Formats: sequence, structure tokens, C-alpha cells
Amino acid sequence: MQFQSTRDSALRVSSSEAIVRGLAPKSGLFVPESFPQADLEGWKSLSYPALAEQVLKSFLTDYSADFLHSATAATYGEAFGGKAGETVKVSDGIYALELWHGPTCAFKDYALQLMPKLLVEAKKNLGRTEITRILVATSGDTGKAALAGYADLDGIEIEVFYPNAGTSEIQHLQMATQKGENVQVYAVEGNFDDAQTGVKRVFADDTVAAELEARHIRLSSANSINWGRLVPQIVYYFYAYFRLAEQGAVAWGSPVDFCVPTGNFGDILAGYYAKQMGLPIGKLICASNKNNVLTDFIKTGTYDARRTFYKTTSPSMDILISSNLERLLLHTSGSAEKVEGWMQELAATGKYTVDADTLAKIQANFAAGYADDAAGAAEIRARFERDGYLCDTHTAVAFHVAEANRSTAPMVVLSTASPFKFPRDVLAALGETAPESDFAAMAALTVKTGAAAPASLRELDKLPVRFNTVIRPGEIRAAALR
Repeated sequence: MQFQSTRDSALRVSSSEAIVRGLAPKSGLFVPESFPQADLEGWKSLSYPALAEQVLKSFLTDYSADFLHSATAATYGEAFGGKAGETVKVSDGIYALELWHGPTCAFKDYALQLMPKLLVEAKKNLGRTEITRILVATSGDTGKAALAGYADLDGIEIEVFYPNAGTSEIQHLQMATQKGENVQVYAVEGNFDDAQTGVKRVFADDTVAAELEARHIRLSSANSINWGRLVPQIVYYFYAYFRLAEQGAVAWGSPVDFCVPTGNFGDILAGYYAKQMGLPIGKLICASNKNNVLTDFIKTGTYDARRTFYKTTSPSMDILISSNLERLLLHTSGSAEKVEGWMQELAATGKYTVDADTLAKIQANFAAGYADDAAGAAEIRARFERDGYLCDTHTAVAFHVAEANRSTAPMVVLSTASPFKFPRDVLAALGETAPESDFAAMAALTVKTGAAAPASLRELDKLPVRFNTVIRPGEIRAAALR
């Protein structure tokens, strides 16, 4: 299979090249030129690692079968404690796909435990020997998951940029205490969009590329702008559907709706890919917090980032420029020229409007809604008191939006982070006075609910802080050239 750029219809590269590059020229994103069709009958009884192997094999056609078998088996075993793709009933017709049973307690582990293996193998496939320097902008969870996946890998360096004072205490410490000789972490003054824009500018800067090339270094990305981040996330949509069918919650072949809390649009886009491969998905429901630029776009066709940026209790979704939406625009418009025009308009004016046909195709697959902090807190409390289900602030947004978009189909809510990553806000939502410290709140949350905090989070405050550098967005270029 070949991959094309969202901004250049003539460009075609292999999956290995797409993963090594990360970003296409002119800041385009790589997408598959076609959608392979799933063998639903043949896949429905597979274990999670075996299912991942089959999905990846469909897209990564220049990787060897032996590598994909060993990589998926090694990734989705012990690190997920036997709970990869865990799908549980919350209430009648509503299920949670719990994606936080990995080593960093967030859904990013599904991609970022596997993606380092994909990158190293891609370099072998291409005969590449240079150092790969990975730049990552993160709103919280991606940074730690990427650091954990790439730490101390030969031939790899990784730099993570996150918004200063824009993450939870636990998210900050997960990054600031990361071990590894090849890792570097920076706090960026501003919000996530400032960090993400700064990183994208570095990728588009030919002088940076030339200077690094002279030092035998090439840039790549571990953000969801990299195709290697998206393809592993397709797997859990299939796995959740197969488990519901196995449990008799859905008749085989009948649709299931999925509600996804998302800011950068990558996790929900993976669901769109699963649907294009033949998975019976009804609606993909995009759940936003108060930074509801995606909700407005899906309802109106106008993307307008010229709005107030809000810091919320669901910080991983505090995003106004949703990179992966660009991929959907190519799939629905069929025109790289249109996409490039819209992206240029966004960069120049802060907004763009798609044509009626493109919007109709988007609305045929997607619905949208949002919840502010108060609605999210009410959802945390209601889910716990009514259903005995404890969720984090991001998942609560999705539960709220899911209720407003129910159909006759079962609804699967993607639960994207452990509630213990945001213990102060979860505890406050349950009616308790939250201590100032996340770690005291974690202990109080266990007392309140009887749920145990993951050991990897409980022990964070005992680790030495290695990174405390704060930079301005304009200094990201210099950091990338260090």
C-alpha cells in the first residue's frame, strides 16, 4: 500500500517512509491511498495481539509478517495486564472501552508502545542509518507515552514540548521525571496550540532540516500527525465490536455507535478508518470540552479557531487547532488542492469553511457535542452513584455527549485515561473537598471509592525531577537544533 499527502496528490510513499518522515512536505499529513477491507468473520475471535497483527498487516505492506507478529505480541501482553481492549458494561446500552490499562494509564499507550518498534523497523526497511530526532507537542498524555516508548532506544532522540501550567500535576511529573539518556522535556509558555504550531514550523523549516542533515540527524514525530500513531488505534474499535457481539450486546452485523473525547481528532479518526474497512459503525460522536471548535465545525462546516481558549479540567482536549481533521477533509473532499487551500486559509485568517458536499459526507459519519466542566463533573458523580462506574474528566465529557446522541444502537464510550491521573477534579466532582496535592487526592479518592490507584502513578512523587526548563514558543526551533 502507498500513502499520499493531504496537500500533494502526486506524492506517494511506502508505509515505512511515511512513518520515518512523520510529516509530509508543505506540512501535509500522510494518509492511505485506499482502505483495505476487514475479514470480520476471520478476525472476530482473535486475541488482541493477533487482531492488531492483522490490522497492521493490511496497511503496513512493506513490513515483514514475522516482524508484525513479534511486535504486536510483545506490545499488547504484559504491559497491559491482560486488559488490552477491555470493554465493560456501564448501564443499559452504554459500554466503556477502557484504554487506560497500559503503562502510562492513558489511551496513547496503544500506539506509543508499538510505534517505536515500527519506526526502528522502518529505518531498517529503508536502509537508513541516521539519528532520528523525534519532536512531540503534547497536551499531557502523549508526552509521557512517547517518552516511555522511545527511552534509550538506539538511534533515537526525543524532545517533548508541553504547555507550562497546562497539565495536571501528575501529567507534569510523568514527563519531568522520565528516565533515559536520549530524552529531553520542555515546558512551553502558552497553550498546546502554541507548542504544536512551534513544532510544525520546525518541520516545515528547510534550514533546520539542512543543518540537522549535516549532523546526520533527521526529524520525525510521535504525535498523531504520524501515521504510525494512528494505525494501532484502529484495532480497538474492531476488538470492542467483537466483544459486544460475543456477549450478545449487538447482533452480528448490526451497527454500534462510538463516542470519543477528542481534541486533536486522531482517536476518532481511527474509528472512521475502521468503518471504512467495513466495521459496522453507525455514528462516530465527537465529544469536546468547552474548547468546542470541532463541535461547531461538524455542525456548520465552518472551522473557526478565533475564539477564547479555555483551560479546563479535561486538559488533554484543550486544543483549538485539530491536526487530524485535515486527513478527514482529504477523504471526504477527495481534493488535496482544496485541503491545502483550507489549511492556508486557516493559517492566514484563523478560519475556513468547507463546501456543502464535503460537509454532507462528514455529517453522514459524525455527530458532535460538548460538555463544560460543570457538566463533566455532574457526569462523574452520576456515573459513580448510579452505575458504580468511576471515570476521569475526559471520559465524563464523552458520557455526557453520548447521552445526548443516543440511538437504538449500543453506545461505546472510549474511556481514555485513568481517573487517578486527575484525582483532584474527580474527587471534587464526587462532592469531596480536594487536597492541594494530586497525591493526597489520589489517596482520598481510593478511600472514597474503594478503587486502587495504579502503582506507576502513586510512586511519581518519589522520583527525582530531571526536567524543569521553560521556553517561549519561538525557542522551540533552537531546542530542536540543540
